[in-house]
Amino acid sequence: MLIAKEFVTYLSRQMAAKLAEGATLEITNVAGVAELVNTIIIEELSVEDRLNDEVRTLLEEYSVYMTNNGISYSEMFRRIKNQLIQQRKIVRASGRDSGDAMKLSRDKINEVSHKILTGLRKSRDCRLRRDSNDVRLEIVRLFSEILQNEDKADKAARTKIRSMKREVPEGAEEWDLLHKRYYAEELKSLGIDLGR
Repeated sequence: MLIAKEFVTYLSRQMAAKLAEGATLEITNVAGVAELVNTIIIEELSVEDRLNDEVRTLLEEYSVYMTNNGISYSEMFRRIKNQLIQQRKIVRASGRDSGDAMKLSRDKINEVSHKILTGLRKSRDCRLRRDSNDVRLEIVRLFSEILQNEDKADKAARTKIRSMKREVPEGAEEWDLLHKRYYAEELKSLGIDLGR
């Protein structure tokens, strides 16, 4: 997943708390709304992960063909994934794939905001005080604001790893451990505690 599940949980709690403070929603159960938001975001971000797994499975079946014809795995992966995305009308999660600066694309944030709004309308834990689109725009604003801090922490952690005296290749176990540690440190420096 593009965003760690722990951060999605934090994001959901923060969004529910800030929506409860605002004038757009009346929330009777903040924890229930946070859980609803968390479930929707996790489900939406998992769509592309499942698609990636499906493409990998397809490519395993054609590995001999690709080797015999000199077709690169990464090129074929990209082609098949793009074709399935178009066929199934999936909104790309990665902002960097669609030209956005943030990890999550604006299109994906908008899609998630529509689904969160639908979930909030059905929920007994809250009531809309304003027009639906005003509530959705507030969700987009909060979502983007919180994600910007996550993006800052991720970039700072990557910079720390790159600035080390010896090179640690991305994807290696050591890189993952260092990134996790530096990422947590950077989040804490921004006042974000994933445990709360």
